[in-house]
Amino acid sequence: MSAFFRKRPIRVPLFFLSLLGLISALLLLFWHVWIGIIVAILFATVLLIGWQLEKRLYEETEKHIETLSYRMKRVGEEALLEMPIGILLVNEHWTIEWANPYMARELEFDSIIGENLFSLSEEFHSLVKQEDNKEQTISLSGKKFKIYYKQQEKLLYFFDITEQTEIETLYHADRSVIGVLFIDNYDELAQGMEDQTRSQLNSMVTSLVNNWGAGYGIYVKRISSDRFIAVLSESILHELEKTKFAILDDIRETTSKLNLALTLSIGVGAGSSSLVELGQLAQSGLDLVLGRGGDQVAIKQPSGKVKFYGGKTNPAEKRTRVRARVISHALRDLIQDSDQVFVMGHQLPDMDAIGASVGVRKMAEMNQINGYVVIDFDELDQSVTRLMEEVKSKPDLFERFITPEEALSKLTDHTLLVVVDTHKPSMVIDEKLLNRAEKVVVIDHHRRGEEFISNTMLVYMEPYASSTAELVTELLEYQPKHDKISMLEATAMLAGIIVDTKSFTLRTGARTFEAASYLRTNGADTVLVQRLLKEDIATYIERSKIVQTVEFFREGIAIAHGEEMNPYSQVLIAQTADILLTMKGVSASFVVAKKDNGDVGISARSLGEINVQVIMEKLGGGGHLTNAACQIKNGMIDIAIEQLKLAIIEIVEGGQST
Repeated sequence: MSAFFRKRPIRVPLFFLSLLGLISALLLLFWHVWIGIIVAILFATVLLIGWQLEKRLYEETEKHIETLSYRMKRVGEEALLEMPIGILLVNEHWTIEWANPYMARELEFDSIIGENLFSLSEEFHSLVKQEDNKEQTISLSGKKFKIYYKQQEKLLYFFDITEQTEIETLYHADRSVIGVLFIDNYDELAQGMEDQTRSQLNSMVTSLVNNWGAGYGIYVKRISSDRFIAVLSESILHELEKTKFAILDDIRETTSKLNLALTLSIGVGAGSSSLVELGQLAQSGLDLVLGRGGDQVAIKQPSGKVKFYGGKTNPAEKRTRVRARVISHALRDLIQDSDQVFVMGHQLPDMDAIGASVGVRKMAEMNQINGYVVIDFDELDQSVTRLMEEVKSKPDLFERFITPEEALSKLTDHTLLVVVDTHKPSMVIDEKLLNRAEKVVVIDHHRRGEEFISNTMLVYMEPYASSTAELVTELLEYQPKHDKISMLEATAMLAGIIVDTKSFTLRTGARTFEAASYLRTNGADTVLVQRLLKEDIATYIERSKIVQTVEFFREGIAIAHGEEMNPYSQVLIAQTADILLTMKGVSASFVVAKKDNGDVGISARSLGEINVQVIMEKLGGGGHLTNAACQIKNGMIDIAIEQLKLAIIEIVEGGQST
């Protein structure tokens, strides 16, 4: 009971009141005897009743408090021993000193007293090391417990949340998922078919997709000649992920037996309770897949996280130039509505980026608009440096090459910025210029990744193309002929095509040769190309030293590395990977080496059997199915090789990238 209550503080005012009444009665007696006697008797009666009430109230309150205290003690003991809340008390050595009966029943120990806390679960290590939020969910004896840890008292409270967790799991498993299935190249293949053949193809594809849906309990509906809509749950989606979306292989293999190159692309929206948002996510995922070349699945979440499956084939080359003509006309209109055009490639630009930049600048000139190539003159490889030496001999052309600082000073609200050979904001020469530009166009031949330049007015991405220079050459053919392409401009673009195709040996289609033919007709000098692409003896020796370190990690997978303390250029790393790929028994090559900026660079090449793009995406990079790369910030070569091997194992054995 409170010490303040035991002092009975109400007696103090009663005492003073009694004293005051006595004095008042005495004064009244001196003034009038009978009135004083009457007042004294009345006051004494009231005072006596007040003191008796105070005494009785005190005794009743004391009795009530003692009863309540006893009951609270009983309830506390009952709660401590009988309520379904686990309590453990540990010492400074994490040995259990006491446990309430509920906890003793829940844990699979004959006697839990004396057991070490960490012998129950290793997860307790992370709980006790937390500094602010001392709570964590841990699995014990087949149940889920939310545990609160009181550090000062060395006390742990256990709340059984098994049922709650199961309900949450059921809720997430039953959430709706929407998928959009698109048949790649259907219109082009069906265009020249007879009605009967087209009908058989439709029936076969519809049957394959419907059987796949029926096998997993998915509602599938064909909504157009080349498109299906699918409605499923997240539990079914998890089952599909375990099979790596085998429907992709079924469609590809079945149609290939009929000599038809049909593949399936799927965009999936998941993780939201809004059907509208799920539909938008599914369409966005499909756009992402088509930008990466098709024959893949993209599962997109509201958070922006994307999982990719498939991507085992090279994207099929388009058979029509209609898209190139439409894009060229749209770009022409954007150029004519601008006061000037800036063209910018990726950091450490190669011949493809420079060649494409020169071509886009020429488009601006053909439309009688000033065009400039933004370039960092301090970050050029040897071949681009030789090209710039040739450009210096043409003052009218050389003055059109400006630094990022000059571009920022010239930039206006009506300036058009064209980004070539990359679609990642972090990869451009100057991200500040990109962020300040109001009008942006992207032209690229790489498969689309998760990181993408936002708020673009026009995007021309064709993963089937050998190079960005090839795409720009096609666009040039539909521009106004106010000005003829010069020999040096044509040579720069041809050099870009030759570099990215390894002299027309990789990723080369009919359109590649048509573009090269157009450039050759406009004066491209093949001898000058060879002179620009020549390398010195020291570079050749450095590359040979890296080749000597080659090891075969898996059958057909070669990994080579440079010296830890020796920096290498990105071009040399890439060239070494190309050289390894020409060796007998090599179907995929990886070269790991330190770069000039201190990062670890990895260049990956393959003949198409292994998708090196998804392997590099695992490590934060990207590229094509047969040509990709990544950078690991401030890494070590040994650690980078281990990370690479883990990524290879996951992709080669699983076929999935996140």
